[in-house]
Amino acid sequence: MQAVQAMVQQAMQYIDQTPDLDTKIELIKTLNSVSAGKIYVEIERARLIKKLAKIKEEQGLIAEAADLMQEVAVETFGAMAKTEKISFILEQVRLCLDRQDYVRAQILSRKISPRVFEADTSKEKKKPKEGEAIVEEAPADIPSLLELKKIYYQLMIRYYAHSNNYLEICRCYKSIYEIPSVKEDPAQWIPVLRKICWYLVLSPHDPMQSSLLNSTLEDKNLSEIPHFRLLLKQLVTMEVIQWTALWDTFKDEFENERNMLGGSLGEKAAEDLKLRVIEHNILVVSKYYSRITLKRLADLLCLTVQVLRKICWYLVLSPHDPMQSSLLNSTLEDKNLSEIPHFRLLLKQLVTMEVIQWTALWDTFKDEFENERSMLGGYLGDKAAEDLKLRVIEHEAEKHLSEMVVSKALVAKIDRPMGVICFQTVKDSNDILNSWAMNLEKLLDLVEKSCHQIHKETMVHKAALKV
Repeated sequence: MQAVQAMVQQAMQYIDQTPDLDTKIELIKTLNSVSAGKIYVEIERARLIKKLAKIKEEQGLIAEAADLMQEVAVETFGAMAKTEKISFILEQVRLCLDRQDYVRAQILSRKISPRVFEADTSKEKKKPKEGEAIVEEAPADIPSLLELKKIYYQLMIRYYAHSNNYLEICRCYKSIYEIPSVKEDPAQWIPVLRKICWYLVLSPHDPMQSSLLNSTLEDKNLSEIPHFRLLLKQLVTMEVIQWTALWDTFKDEFENERNMLGGSLGEKAAEDLKLRVIEHNILVVSKYYSRITLKRLADLLCLTVQVLRKICWYLVLSPHDPMQSSLLNSTLEDKNLSEIPHFRLLLKQLVTMEVIQWTALWDTFKDEFENERSMLGGYLGDKAAEDLKLRVIEHEAEKHLSEMVVSKALVAKIDRPMGVICFQTVKDSNDILNSWAMNLEKLLDLVEKSCHQIHKETMVHKAALKV
């Protein structure tokens, strides 16, 4: 047994001295076959497979490299150092992510508990008791526990980015942010803190997101990036957020993220940001309104501006007749059109009795036209634009409200024939009576305080007269 172990360990030293790649692969495979099924050389076999997988990866055979690494279950190796085990499992996860096998990547990542990274490495290692397995020292090329923590969370960010799980991505960045080496270096923590802020904003509203939002706002380092403090402040303030104003303010910062640590925020990020703003606005409305019409809700959610783009294109595409002319003039009088000046200019050209240069017009509006192509699904007729304005606005508002009710973010009922939304829950007689009693108690408290203040002012005034 000891002879085989010594022979394998000695032969492993010759791997890097082989004259060519084929010889190296042949030697690794031979040593693998010798060590297969032998517990006393399981660590050496794991290291050999790791070397072979690295060669396969360099050759572009990622699937083969991942399959090789998955053959070894290092979590059962009692004699292997903890850092080496973690490093091996992280390599397995990375190769699964590279081959886009996200299910297996999740299974493998669960073999590592995040609590293992919180262990105090400064404490002296205890000597093994009699009968316990002796743990080998990790090789020199294995990263430290804190470096492995950073690698682990970077891999988890890749995994969660696949499913656009913004809250979990945010928590991963938060864990990276807490690493001492990152927190001490502004060049490292500023990009990480920016990502935390963005992913907090992109996360759907729930207790965990709310807790992280408030704890991030209390971070003193946030004063170094005041733009993001302002962004988070808007989310915790119960006021309606104007989407166009928000996007104009933060568009450049949003675009810059692709050049920062971690790359862009995802393909759907801009669309999801708009959804989060709508969700926030619905929560604000539900706090201040007990009943509201769908039309008024759509106005408060700033959905009219999004729909106006469609209306403008349909009007431009419609043949000239009295109905089209009437709709054109009424749309030009819409105050919301000032939010999309490009389209005001487009409609202005149609009502101005001057020759329009086609090439100049196309050069100006080509990009806008391409963006709207998916919405222009054929000619809908003159009345369609008018109906579209009312129906689409109400439909959009209703859709977002319904999604929030289904996710139990708020309670609401829609009366479709009347076009009214009710945010109040139906109360039974006991609830109404308790509410009335509490209100009466508050009223009596206010009366008592008022009487006390009047009596106090009277006494002060009398004392002043005596002097």
